[in-house]
Amino acid sequence: MESDEAIVQARISRVLVVGAGAMGSGIAQVIAEAGIDVTLSDVDSPSLERGLAGIAARWDKAVSTGKREADAVAGFKARLRTSDLSAARDVDLVIEAIIERLPVKSALFTELGELASPSTILASNTSSISVTALATASGQPARFVGLHFFNPVPVLPLVEIVRGMQTSQETVDTAEQFVIQLGKTPVIVQDSPGFVANRILLPMINEAIFTLQDGVADAPGIDAVMKLGAAHPMGPLALADLIGLDVCLDILDTLHRDFGDDKYRPAPLLRRMVAAGRLGRKSGQGFHDYA
Repeated sequence: MESDEAIVQARISRVLVVGAGAMGSGIAQVIAEAGIDVTLSDVDSPSLERGLAGIAARWDKAVSTGKREADAVAGFKARLRTSDLSAARDVDLVIEAIIERLPVKSALFTELGELASPSTILASNTSSISVTALATASGQPARFVGLHFFNPVPVLPLVEIVRGMQTSQETVDTAEQFVIQLGKTPVIVQDSPGFVANRILLPMINEAIFTLQDGVADAPGIDAVMKLGAAHPMGPLALADLIGLDVCLDILDTLHRDFGDDKYRPAPLLRRMVAAGRLGRKSGQGFHDYA
């Protein structure tokens, strides 16, 4: 096995992103734009095709609006490819961006831990799940770190770098250098449910849902109050629609379970909306109508 010193000195030049949804495709896009070779993988072929189509559409729009040169976009496209998980053998970094469920992520990292080379860093884009637990599942806890990007990835500059209980300093340093290389702003946080952003954000969103459920105001009114009175760029219910109500529910369930505190208990209205398939922007209807 290579030393941790060898890991930190190695520049990240090849990355595998597992999961081609909104987060995974956005992460792959910014990696390619940073001049790094990136492979995108997803077990569901239609999801992979949608992810690639979304990246291509964003690049085409950037060219048509003059934000990118056609030659530059051609270079981005040349750095992006697809593969199955076997690509983990030949990359410097693997970033997981799949469904926010501990058993599913753990099973994936058990497989990735066996496939990846001894020098490969394994990272999860989890927004709330214990990085330490995922690191244990991988069998490579010293080389495991959380890389929590924010949606939409090409736009928002923050990446929370989550240090697990056994994450080496060298792995954290390498992750920080990589995030800077992407043109993002890294903030190093400790492994705690929801980390910083979602520990603060999701209870606010949840309280906005309770406020709607109690009939205090309608959804446009609640969002207007927070935009005009608290200077938020987007109201909490519109933000929940952007994140995805199913994702919000998963995060709140994790916070509620791991902290054991009822202040994180998901609003019943949120559960009903998820059960009805009203997931926000991705389904066309959430607290607001996007049809």
